Amino acid sequence: MPPHPKPYANVLETIGWTPLIRLNGVAAGIRTPVYGKAEFFNPGGSVKDRIGLVIIEDAERRGELKPGGTIVEGTSGNTGVGLALAAAIKGYRCIFTMPDKMSSEKVRLLKAFGAEVIITPTAVPPDHPDNYVMKAKQITKDTPGAVLANQFYNQANVDAHYRSTGPELWAQTDGRITHLVGGAGTGGTLSGAGRFLKEKNRAVRVACGDPDGSIYAEYARSHTKGAGRPYKVEGIGGDKIPDTLHFDVVDEFRTVSDRDAFHMARRLTREEGLFVGGSTGLAVCVALDLAREADDPRACVVAILADTGERYLSKVYNDEWLREHQLVQADRITARALLAAKPAGAPPLVTVEASHTARQALNLMSTYNVSQLPVMSGKDCVGAISEGSLMARAIGDPASLERPVREQLEAPYPVIEAELPLERLSPLLSRETPAVLVRANGDLVGILTRYDVLHHIQGVR
Repeated sequence: MPPHPKPYANVLETIGWTPLIRLNGVAAGIRTPVYGKAEFFNPGGSVKDRIGLVIIEDAERRGELKPGGTIVEGTSGNTGVGLALAAAIKGYRCIFTMPDKMSSEKVRLLKAFGAEVIITPTAVPPDHPDNYVMKAKQITKDTPGAVLANQFYNQANVDAHYRSTGPELWAQTDGRITHLVGGAGTGGTLSGAGRFLKEKNRAVRVACGDPDGSIYAEYARSHTKGAGRPYKVEGIGGDKIPDTLHFDVVDEFRTVSDRDAFHMARRLTREEGLFVGGSTGLAVCVALDLAREADDPRACVVAILADTGERYLSKVYNDEWLREHQLVQADRITARALLAAKPAGAPPLVTVEASHTARQALNLMSTYNVSQLPVMSGKDCVGAISEGSLMARAIGDPASLERPVREQLEAPYPVIEAELPLERLSPLLSRETPAVLVRANGDLVGILTRYDVLHHIQGVR
């Protein structure tokens, strides 16, 4: 059946029934199938579309939200979009508070829906008046006809996922789902969907990926609220415990670093064609670990792909921002890579036979614009010669130019393997040892000098 066989009355009817997509590239070599619930297919681009409409309709039923009223919420961005989307159809005003660590794309998006956005500092305690949740509560008190969506304490949040996300996952996997994985900001997705799935099959495990710096994982282990630390992943984790995170539903919490989360988000985009945010990368890190541990082709791991990467172009997908915050996955630079980066034109390895004269050696150096040469006897390196020492000797004794270089040898250069990493190569090079020979599969394939390493460090090509 086509996914959209009939027209919709409005955009709100398109919320939900997002596709379930198998992960292949990032899950290569893992026997357990891993799927992503692609919540960015929702009209507002995230899983939070599911709760926006439900929270508004719940407030309407209870008589708290009346025509012409105002919806206020402290949000990391996505819940605000879900609320603003529904408010645009229903004719409500929206005021949102957001921490200043959130991406500029989210702020602009909320304003595009007509919402008012107030930015608050991130680095304040959860009970501080300038905290984004506390600020939203104060605005609600000061604004006639306003209601607080209160996503962290509103059980309509959990109910939305119990009634939609959970049943969808059960139907889409034909009841085969064994693991549900996601991040938790409010915890509503895992609490609601997880409860539904456990009612269908008590063996289903629910796992939460938690940013390194959030207090959720430690609280789950110790039941003690510690002090959180700043982290860069947006929309999940926290420094307070929300009522919408049901710890009796979540079986385990696993901590993931910002670096790993962002790296996985970029891999999902490049290898799977799934353009996602950092919280999704974090959830998939946990999902892949669980799949490896299960090592069972009959199991079925599902990760929540929470939102679109378009919200993070200035951060997760900005190389300069990642470098500035030391979040780049450093490439492993090897001797082979340094050889490949050398300018084209000269052979990768220029040598001179031990029987050749110093004059022939100097001519080779001039031809290929090098200042030192390994000296070979057959396939063996028996020493080295440098332009400086040969010329100094020739000035004092011109006849030395016609003598074989075997009589004028300096110490041979160290020989390293092509896969030796840069951090182990650099200490080998010094004024006394200006170059090393690179070997691959038993043969010498190139030479690296102190200048080659320096040019790499400086970014010179």
